[in-house]
Amino acid sequence: MNIEDTIAAICTGHGGAISIIRIAGPTALETGRAAWQGHQKLHRNNARKMLFGKIVRNNGQSGDSALAVYMPAPNSYTGDDVVELHCHGGAAAAREALESTLINGARQAEPGEFTFRAFINGKMDLTQVEAVCDLITAHSDMALHLAERQIDGVLGRQVATLRQTLTDILAECESRLDFPEEELDWTSRDKTILLLNDIADKVTTLIQTGRDGAVLRSGIRVVLAGRPNSGKSSLLNLLLGFDRAIVTSLPGTTRDTIEENANIRGIPVTLIDTAGIREASNMIEGMGIDRSRQSIRQAKIVIWLLDAASAELSAELAEMQTHAAQKSNLIAVWNKIDLALADVSLPATTSCPSVCISVTENIGIEQLLDTFERVVWEFPHTEEPEVAINQRHAKLLEETLNVTPEAIAAIGDSDWELAAVPLRQAMNTLGQILGEQADPDILDNIFSRFCIGK
Repeated sequence: MNIEDTIAAICTGHGGAISIIRIAGPTALETGRAAWQGHQKLHRNNARKMLFGKIVRNNGQSGDSALAVYMPAPNSYTGDDVVELHCHGGAAAAREALESTLINGARQAEPGEFTFRAFINGKMDLTQVEAVCDLITAHSDMALHLAERQIDGVLGRQVATLRQTLTDILAECESRLDFPEEELDWTSRDKTILLLNDIADKVTTLIQTGRDGAVLRSGIRVVLAGRPNSGKSSLLNLLLGFDRAIVTSLPGTTRDTIEENANIRGIPVTLIDTAGIREASNMIEGMGIDRSRQSIRQAKIVIWLLDAASAELSAELAEMQTHAAQKSNLIAVWNKIDLALADVSLPATTSCPSVCISVTENIGIEQLLDTFERVVWEFPHTEEPEVAINQRHAKLLEETLNVTPEAIAAIGDSDWELAAVPLRQAMNTLGQILGEQADPDILDNIFSRFCIGK
């Protein structure tokens, strides 16, 4: 991306009460003055003050009423001179304001270009850049809070601290090589090894947050499966909080998969209601059942509903064992327990967690959600993670962890020259997390996920 131009874009979504057009670059003030006019001119003397005026149309006439604010470099989002125009939120008003900036010296910003300039100008590191994208796409409160903490630099500071410790150790290794005869106040080998072991422990802890990050950023696919009329669609409607699926007493009402996004216990999920598994009575039902089996194979978690009021309890359980026993994250749910006969014992499901509920009577739903949450996290998860790395971070942290034993062994043998090689490699991989040694392809991949205006 060319960071010398003055760029402009609409940085708010369509349909709101206000649209914001952001102008950034060396001639942002001049472009802003030409595209907007008020009783007070945009000037350094009234920087960071909202001024009232009007957009200047292409023909020079006054257009929509708008507020304008000038933020001089380096104290702006991008680190450049920035002018923002706040006009009415209609698409036509925003487009007119943007066109005025483009006619008066700015060019249309590329996706993610404002944040790219913030990165290039040192306003944020690469972990914070990624968090901006996470913030935009967050589907739950927990994911939102995680992105906010990462934008505040929580992860970046931890990685930077680890890197600084490695830098100090490397500097000492190299000074031992340069001044072998000098009696300098070097850190002892044992203490240096303790420092490296501490780094390895902290890197391991960060790597272990990767699963939390994957769940919170990408969400998980949860399939509701079972025989016809077991209550899958009723449970879908209950979890969503509205009637999404048609529910009747007739078996086979659902002929195709139904997908809806939801938030369960702070976890973003895609809930998939499937056609009941049975021998198909016609071609259309058969196609729906085939899709159900495919959804089960692709699901992260399968919630299999069993009819506790059925006269064929063993057959209910056998159907689940046939189609979903291979799933590691399977939850067996005996539904309709309010209709089950009092003297009948439900067959045990020893290979997976089991819950008894009644969707219609709202019995056992909290226990089901407790079980679901436990299966997702694989342990009780009562607090939001302070940080949670993504796949890119995990790969680089694993590379750092892999070379640490080599450095420890070399330092233990007082072989400072050999120790310097893995130490430098570990420093470089941590630097890549922060963007201090950033591959252009990696940057392109990260910024390609941004929309125009961010």
